[in-house]
Amino acid sequence: QDADLEYDPEEYPKLLDPIIKGHADVVYGSRLSGGRPQRVYMFWHKLGNNILTLLTNILYNTTLTDMETGYKVFKREIVKDMNIRSGDFTVEPELTAKIFKKKCRVYEIPISYYGRDYSEGKKIRWWHALSAIWALLRYRFTD
Repeated sequence: QDADLEYDPEEYPKLLDPIIKGHADVVYGSRLSGGRPQRVYMFWHKLGNNILTLLTNILYNTTLTDMETGYKVFKREIVKDMNIRSGDFTVEPELTAKIFKKKCRVYEIPISYYGRDYSEGKKIRWWHALSAIWALLRYRFTD
């Protein structure tokens, strides 16, 4: 949970629900599947996220709507032995790649998104998309 509260911590229970009920191993909180408040944010960020999510869906044969979401919850055993190498924004595609390679049962839940712009402290830049593409490809075929 980032301190900037772009994501609403009150939504944790609904993210955990499919795991608690035994339906899912992993749940992604989707900012893009509708049904929850979402700040209208930067076009190029959304386009980048859509491209990265599309690449994820092609590489891993999935129907994910929001790969770059910061809300991912999972059973402990899913990540217990996972060797996470990323120390930056590439942690999202790395986790996603490794989760789908494990053939986990992944669900998505719509979440609220109170995004910020650069004047409010947004840190991610266009070149992070290149690192994310590399991570998706790298982890598809290795580790």
